Amino acid sequence: MSNNYKRMGKVFDGETDVAAMPRCAKRLLRIRANLEKLRRQKKDSSLLLATWNIRDFDSNKFKYGPRLTESFYYIAEIISCFDLVALQEINRDLAPLDKVMGILGREWDYIATDTTEGFGGNGERMAFVYNREKVWFRKIAGEIVLPNGHLVVSKAKVKADTATPGIEPQIKEMKQQFARSPFLVTFQSGWFRFSLCTVHIYFGDDSGPQLERRINEINALAKFFADRQDTVSKQEKDRNGVVENYILLGDFNVVSPQHETMKALKSRGFKIPRQIDGETMGKDQRKHFYDQIAVRVKDKRFRVVDGGIVDMFAEVFRDNAEDIALYAPFMPPTDPETKKSARAKTPEDLYRKWRTWQMSDHSPLWIEIDTDYTDDYLRQIAGGADV
Repeated sequence: MSNNYKRMGKVFDGETDVAAMPRCAKRLLRIRANLEKLRRQKKDSSLLLATWNIRDFDSNKFKYGPRLTESFYYIAEIISCFDLVALQEINRDLAPLDKVMGILGREWDYIATDTTEGFGGNGERMAFVYNREKVWFRKIAGEIVLPNGHLVVSKAKVKADTATPGIEPQIKEMKQQFARSPFLVTFQSGWFRFSLCTVHIYFGDDSGPQLERRINEINALAKFFADRQDTVSKQEKDRNGVVENYILLGDFNVVSPQHETMKALKSRGFKIPRQIDGETMGKDQRKHFYDQIAVRVKDKRFRVVDGGIVDMFAEVFRDNAEDIALYAPFMPPTDPETKKSARAKTPEDLYRKWRTWQMSDHSPLWIEIDTDYTDDYLRQIAGGADV
């Protein structure tokens, strides 16, 4: 399995930057060397599962882009290290994602949601990109819709009637669905059968009613799947009596391992694998904890054997004088940020913001799951004998 690099000449054809293709090739070599250990972990007996918020891919609505051709190759190279990747912030136009898929090669496929409309949805899609030689789609997919009585509770200010002056805006409590509908797909890799749900939880604000809504969304999601696994699954067991396994992953906008957002995620029996939890991966490895992978698996054979995070900027769009100068011609002349207080004050700060629209402002988070249950199955046939 290798990326489809034989078409690089055609893809880069017409580039005004004649140095782009050789530069891309050199940096791909650096990425491959840096991620060699991770790539070597790909094997038939385990699943490499990742989540990546791939920042505004690729609308250029914030005016920091568009992404350079080389950026698509760097993104594809990172995705190729895994077997199955949940992507968030895919935009309406699927051409950029199709461009990545063309680089990945014929054995790769994807399943995507429709765009999410309305307040907080941002017109985004979510998608699962997977290698068909390792993972197969079990033919069930859908967006999560909360039943009546389980809706997300949020508060908002409602302005008074303009015909009645002097009345202050009122705080109104509302019950509603998720800002961006979580997306569930059933997969299998090796012996392991599971339902995978990707999310991009509402952010809102760092405090007040909008933070409360964020926490309520996470609570509602965890409760939905816990109830399904513990109660509804009595009617949904497969023919062998096995209850479905659930994995939630994506951008939960978790503030920290000790925050109420994390407590909500863990409140219904979901667990963060030790290899990627806040205690194992400190601030030196994780600058933020927005992205998470949480599991609720009743199969006693389930085992996470490894996990980690990818440093996107270790070998490309590096934070050094060489790359800042190299990419200066491709950057906007000034920071297009609409919020004046958040605008970059120096060329170096602008570069650090700009490169997040080339790669992302989130790092890929991953776990490795053991999927080879052959010995266990044979022992059952052998009647539990010592073989």
